[in-house]
Amino acid sequence: MIAELKEIIEKEVKAIQNIPITEAYDKAVNLIIEQIHQKKGKLVCSGMGKAGQIASNMATTFCSTGTTACFLHPSEAQHGDLGILCKNDLMLLISNSGKTREIIELLDLARNLVPDIRFIVITSDEDSPLAKGADICLLTGSPGEVCCLGLTPTTSITAMTVIGDLLVVETMKRINFTAAEYAKRHHGGYLGAISRMQSNR
Repeated sequence: MIAELKEIIEKEVKAIQNIPITEAYDKAVNLIIEQIHQKKGKLVCSGMGKAGQIASNMATTFCSTGTTACFLHPSEAQHGDLGILCKNDLMLLISNSGKTREIIELLDLARNLVPDIRFIVITSDEDSPLAKGADICLLTGSPGEVCCLGLTPTTSITAMTVIGDLLVVETMKRINFTAAEYAKRHHGGYLGAISRMQSNR
């Protein structure tokens, strides 16, 4: 079992190392800066199922690091929650296949409400409907799932999480986000205490 677990870890590590790093990241971070920090919109993250959980995590991580963000459930969007979208908002949509029906529909519905809204997409398939509808496409590298059935979102979710971290960290650097600013947003717990200590140095 130990050997099998090490093999799974190696496959996950390889998937991360194979994420295509292109100029699209620079464009994505620039767009985040432009829409949220200059035009005062918000980053609206969305995904369905496991990808939706990653999108929700990205939204909360962006919020705690100085970039206003929220999670929009693609199904609830069709029942009124789409109204959260405003002028200057930017959408970050996640779908491994790039063919998830609810996400494709969300893309069209969002454009119907806010015609000039922009989209960053995270997917494995650059030829998918979602990728083709995006302003910027960040590819996962199409890693095979470590699930023994090859079906359960596992390795693909790892890649998506890392891509989100890349966007968060680079955005933090661009806006010169400090420990003092972090402390204002994260008062409680160990991290709150550490950030206050750092900001008082």
